[in-house]
Amino acid sequence: MQTDRLHPILTNLPVPVIRAFDKIGSTNDEALAWAEAGAPDGSLVVADQQTKGRGRLGRAWVTNPGAALAFSLILRPTVAEQENLGLFSPLAGLAVCLALQGLGLAAEIKWPNDVLLARRKTCGILAESSWQAGQVHGVVVGIGINIAPASVPPSDQVQFPATCVEGQLGRQLDRWVLLHAVLESFFEWRSRLGSAEFFRAWEQRLAFKGEQVTLKNSGGQSFNGLLLGVNDQGNLRLRMDDGMEKMVSVGDVHLRPVRG
Repeated sequence: MQTDRLHPILTNLPVPVIRAFDKIGSTNDEALAWAEAGAPDGSLVVADQQTKGRGRLGRAWVTNPGAALAFSLILRPTVAEQENLGLFSPLAGLAVCLALQGLGLAAEIKWPNDVLLARRKTCGILAESSWQAGQVHGVVVGIGINIAPASVPPSDQVQFPATCVEGQLGRQLDRWVLLHAVLESFFEWRSRLGSAEFFRAWEQRLAFKGEQVTLKNSGGQSFNGLLLGVNDQGNLRLRMDDGMEKMVSVGDVHLRPVRG
């Protein structure tokens, strides 16, 4: 891994320590162990290749060498942030969206934790907590972004259509420049976590807003509704066929547009 380039690129960001790996099982596993050992806020784990990367609900996210951007950020939540721990994942989604929009791409957030380009999954996010004595001692936010075509899994191996940044850009991209842009947006918006401005920015980039969507849980039950937005807890707001509004919390729920 080109750590000689990585460190200078991130010098103006509040990232005190970086651990970079050519190959690792999971950046989140490494970051969680490091958090338990006392890593300071803003510490970063980056890997060129993940062999045991995972997404929400334990789904596999394999990162091929040089094809993706895989990293995990260690956070020590402030007292105020403790009230909004569930918003770190959408904060990461917003940061990725803003970074991709800076490249001229129309990125959207697919609730609760994916980023789409051309309505195809480009980025997955997994936030996990580190606990000590029954208290949240740290939060690890893992982000995986498909950069090159080699990062896009075969269609028969994914639950949602996928794409990559370079495929949408039509050119090659320096991964470390994108990493800087994502982290810069993340830290900039972190101070506004849970604010009205934060929720507006999230809703403005919410995929399928104003469209009919289908949600399906692990038990196979599904229902349709008009996607209205998110509430101040990060729950999805739907208008059902009977006109009633329904809130859906993050869990084993899969969201799909009714069409497409």
